[in-house]
Amino acid sequence: MNETLVTLVGNAATAVEFRETASGGMARFRFAVTPRRWDRAKEVWADGHTSFYTVWAWRTLAANLTGSVAVGEPLVVHGRLKVREEELEGQRRTFVDIEAVAVGHDLTRGTAAFRRVVRGEPGLTSRYGPAPVAAGADPWAVREAPVREVEEPVGGGEPVGGAEPSEEAPVRERPVRRRTVRQKEGATPRKPDSDLVTA
Repeated sequence: MNETLVTLVGNAATAVEFRETASGGMARFRFAVTPRRWDRAKEVWADGHTSFYTVWAWRTLAANLTGSVAVGEPLVVHGRLKVREEELEGQRRTFVDIEAVAVGHDLTRGTAAFRRVVRGEPGLTSRYGPAPVAAGADPWAVREAPVREVEEPVGGGEPVGGAEPSEEAPVRERPVRRRTVRQKEGATPRKPDSDLVTA
């Protein structure tokens, strides 16, 4: 099937409208694209004519848009171009829609922090944001791993779970090996073994 894929750079002109349907979530918002051109006569950058598009999104993308996009934010929209005509109040009007495949913030005009959505946490994509955090709590704190309890056997022996014993085990001394070295003729006599330091 022949499709026209376009990539637009502009700003969100309206808030994201979200609603549930039989096939999943659906979201839409108006998207404004204003080109900038160099005016040679005035030697300044001037805004051109603003074009408006209606961006449609479905399912996961629709839910993520709801919790990520606000009015006026710079965006990059990639999707399928759809042109339709409708008759309103006796006049035929042309509407240009974008069926979004991907939407992101324009990082040439600011910064953004990506946050992966975990299934089972609907607050991350809620229109009202995640659930409030208790006062004094760190929302970015990393959960600590659960502490594993170690059971010590009754009546001695090694503890269960690989824990270290409560008393230190006796350290065995390494035996000292003594060896006899033959003295060559004319060499300096070797010191007696009593003067040697053994490890």
